[in-house]
Amino acid sequence: MSHASTIDGRCDARFARLREVFAESFANGSEVGASVAITVDGRSVVDLWGGHADGARSRPWQRDTLVNLYSTTKGMTALCAHLLADRGELDLDAPVARYWPAFAQAGKQAIPVRQLLCHRAGLAAIRRDLPIADLYEWDVMTSALAAETPWWEPGTAHGYHALTFGHLVGEVVRRISGKSLGTFFRDEIAGPLGADLHIGLAASEDARVAELLAPQAAEMVHATSAFAGNPLIARALGNPPADPAFTATRAWRGAEIPAANGHGNARSVARIYAALACGGALDGVTLCRPEALARASRVEVSGPDLVLQIPVHWGLGYIVNADLGIYGPNPRSYGHTGYGGSFGFADPDARLSVGYAMNRMAATLTGEPRGANLVAAVYASL
Repeated sequence: MSHASTIDGRCDARFARLREVFAESFANGSEVGASVAITVDGRSVVDLWGGHADGARSRPWQRDTLVNLYSTTKGMTALCAHLLADRGELDLDAPVARYWPAFAQAGKQAIPVRQLLCHRAGLAAIRRDLPIADLYEWDVMTSALAAETPWWEPGTAHGYHALTFGHLVGEVVRRISGKSLGTFFRDEIAGPLGADLHIGLAASEDARVAELLAPQAAEMVHATSAFAGNPLIARALGNPPADPAFTATRAWRGAEIPAANGHGNARSVARIYAALACGGALDGVTLCRPEALARASRVEVSGPDLVLQIPVHWGLGYIVNADLGIYGPNPRSYGHTGYGGSFGFADPDARLSVGYAMNRMAATLTGEPRGANLVAAVYASL
């Protein structure tokens, strides 16, 4: 079904093709509401939005509309750890238990922080059943992870820590900084950069949040058929259950779930990645040194992921483009994609950043066509 939609915002003339591609996704019914933003050399060159913030198409998507970004949040969470490492407060090769003593349970005393960031710690899932309410309780989740036994020998394989990544990395950040992950992110990254991205959203912002529209049932059946009978994948992606319907609740929005509940838009995602694309500094704000970003974005492990069941190049908290081509043609590009289609990345070679956020979800974690078409249009315009 075709839905005409006004595209608002600004776009440099050389990115006219990107605007056309973005508009076409609304015209052909692929989008309901979305935003896309690009920076080059730290300067905004594209900042577009359009469509509606709800499935009934009664609320226009506004300049300041926010949406749940799912795993696009992980790139922000990883950056918090890299700031601490760059300041000398966090040793990525030190045992996690140095900072979080209870983590040493169940034979985990030697696992280094580095393995949390590149999904090699074997803690991709919690075995005991957890209701969704547990996901909102920081101490419940971190206690469960501290007590958990790894699913594989740490360091011997990698498997996407879909929900656990944020609590694992976030607890290390909390132990070192004395601040929750969401507070540290606000104080040290989003606030200084003026980026409208939140991990733990205040109730005062609820009116700005777009409704996430879950993939159709047929899409979900196809997407999950390969996972049937695999307890690791079932637990990693569904314990606690992360149904998109939960994202409409105050409990979800207000909690800090640093793997999955960042709320932002394309502009805020692109602005943070702009600092990374420019060597760690933007508009007089220095987040970290270029050496810290080189370490974060270097390929740490490659090959088939035990949870995603596809080849992935993991850096320290980021998907590294390498030969995958998901973040343009440059192999050193790195970022993160969220369930349903949102993403953000930095290309240090082109000094470019891209952010994309939407509310109509696709049943995929990587390779969604709308985003791929936008990325292709970006590079065709350079």
